[in-house]
Amino acid sequence: MTGGLSVLIPASNEAAYIGPCLRALLASEPTGGAVEGIVIANGCTDDTAAQARALAPDFAARGWRLQVLELAQGDKIAALNAGDAAARLAQRAYLDADVRVDPPLLAQLVAVLSHGAAPRYASGTPRIAPARSALTRAYARVWARVPFNRTAAPGYGLFAVNAAGRARWDAFPRIISDDTFVRLHFAPHERVQVPAGYVWPMVEGVRALVRVRRRQDQGVAEIARRFPELLRNDDKPRAALLPLLRADPVGFAVYAGVAMAVRLGRGQGWARGR
Repeated sequence: MTGGLSVLIPASNEAAYIGPCLRALLASEPTGGAVEGIVIANGCTDDTAAQARALAPDFAARGWRLQVLELAQGDKIAALNAGDAAARLAQRAYLDADVRVDPPLLAQLVAVLSHGAAPRYASGTPRIAPARSALTRAYARVWARVPFNRTAAPGYGLFAVNAAGRARWDAFPRIISDDTFVRLHFAPHERVQVPAGYVWPMVEGVRALVRVRRRQDQGVAEIARRFPELLRNDDKPRAALLPLLRADPVGFAVYAGVAMAVRLGRGQGWARGR
């Protein structure tokens, strides 16, 4: 394993997103070191893998390497572990296939991760992509104001660690919320949010929002149950509801309605973040 940054991208039927995701990486400013992209196409019935491979010459033209792995089963945790096994570089970024990074982001992440030998976790400054549906736009306005999403480096859609940070866990366990699992391996003072941003899409429509919110809640509860020792690093503030209501009554009504539907409903299973 050598220095530099490996960017791991699990992708399951992401043909509509993998091209823009990889082209955004290619538009990144120089990091001062080696970069490799690893797309782990898992359970795909579309041409996600082929689209990714088509961009390998563009990566090579930058002096970067692009690997495309294909797994028969759709399984994000297996994809993450396969990507880690294939990665050649010491620093790791874990990137959702529907996320687009801004040009300065990789360089800023590498600068933070390379500063000293102490374990470090870093992410960018997220922006929610413009939604098509009015309900999703209303939900997103309030969601973005929730205190957790204003804390340093919430890490949804993208998080990165240096070699000492990656050593804090072995293989990814069978869990719902890989981003929360990793984030809570680091104390608040070990997490850094860099100024450069990335675009993160939100699912469209109330039913999809309920499915995703339910899965998020289940993921957090699972970590509290299975890995209670990680909760010492949980700095998630409580949401003050009255300011959210005053700031955006319509958005708050949609947000609260989704939360209520999650509590009243049942169900589990995989759901896309968008």
